[in-house]
Amino acid sequence: MSASVANDWKPEAVAGLTVPEAGALPKSLLYATSSGLGGTGLNTTSLEGVMASVENGFLKRVMHFENDQKRVPAKYLKSLNWHPVRALSYLESQRYYAAKKRYVSWKAGQELERGGYDCFHGWSGDCFRALIEARKRDVPSLMDIPTWHRNKGKTKSGETRSEREMRLGKKRSWLERLEISRLEMLAEYDLADLILVPSRKSAETFLAAGVSEQKLHYVARGVDVERYRPGVAPEVFRVCFVGALIERKGVHLLLEAWHKLGLKDAELVLVGTVHGEMKKHLESWGTETVKVVGFTPNVQEELRRSAVFVFPSECEGFAKSTLEAAACGLPLIATEESGDAVVDGETGRVIPANDVEALAAALEWAAGNRDALAEMGRRGRERVERCLTWDHYRLRLLNGYAKVMGGRS
Repeated sequence: MSASVANDWKPEAVAGLTVPEAGALPKSLLYATSSGLGGTGLNTTSLEGVMASVENGFLKRVMHFENDQKRVPAKYLKSLNWHPVRALSYLESQRYYAAKKRYVSWKAGQELERGGYDCFHGWSGDCFRALIEARKRDVPSLMDIPTWHRNKGKTKSGETRSEREMRLGKKRSWLERLEISRLEMLAEYDLADLILVPSRKSAETFLAAGVSEQKLHYVARGVDVERYRPGVAPEVFRVCFVGALIERKGVHLLLEAWHKLGLKDAELVLVGTVHGEMKKHLESWGTETVKVVGFTPNVQEELRRSAVFVFPSECEGFAKSTLEAAACGLPLIATEESGDAVVDGETGRVIPANDVEALAAALEWAAGNRDALAEMGRRGRERVERCLTWDHYRLRLLNGYAKVMGGRS
């Protein structure tokens, strides 16, 4: 992946942004998402994004599933939670979520067809039909990217062999047809007027696929700095990971590196749901110094009791847990692929993805340099306050709205 974005594509660039004038922003926005509003994960990001239009007076309707918040007035909400797709909830999660995505795209397209909107905001994989309707009606559109370009930075032909076989008559079951295809996602990239990318690495995957930098807008992510605050440094060397316990996030490499080091007066805490693929790694590398917490609603408490946060993922948009950890004053050991929360040598250590030796070396250095580690954590908290709160995220998003409205006019 050789493509690189401009130097100002980083969280600190928010210092040069101001809130656009009202005349530069939409007047009646339709926001649609297959996630919920409020809660965890993308539900949080969706809520904070919607609040940008609420606070600036241009939200007309938000279409969503679950609702776990009271900040967005009820008059704007259109819940799809009692959708007919619930009848398919017995399906494996991938296909059930795909069915939800198709449903919200269809309903958003119907809403745009009724008219009365001058801007549409959707999410990748959720909005193919809605984007077509927006194009037909000349409604400017923005599309949020949760992770990376579908090609993940690799060079692929416009149509792969399997896609060509499908087009030429390979029969697919109705379950297979539920899944969002790569070609549909590529079409979404073409249809959207502006693509909102969460990190530099995410942007690079779009540049590598030939998408113009002018079509991309950097929004990063944010964190609640009141909820996530520094705690007291532990006496033991306590290493924390927060996220789904899966191979893509590098948890198996973390377990191997931890076992290899055999550190004394140390503890590895894994916070998150254990997936089936991780059980064999826990059996192979788990020791009495490895604590599996599982899911907890009080992530901040686990973070505040730790000395360092580790996130060796190979593919993320912008891992929310890295920001939460930094807000809690923890230095980070993380990959570039995890997002833009860490500055190498300043707020933590950046390690290459899928490199257990580099991960072990970073952990060993951290264990032997507790004072330097604490200073990195302090600088990380300051950086979050300076450019990575949800207020900063909304400011970047508002400038995206102004950009797309100005571009179409």
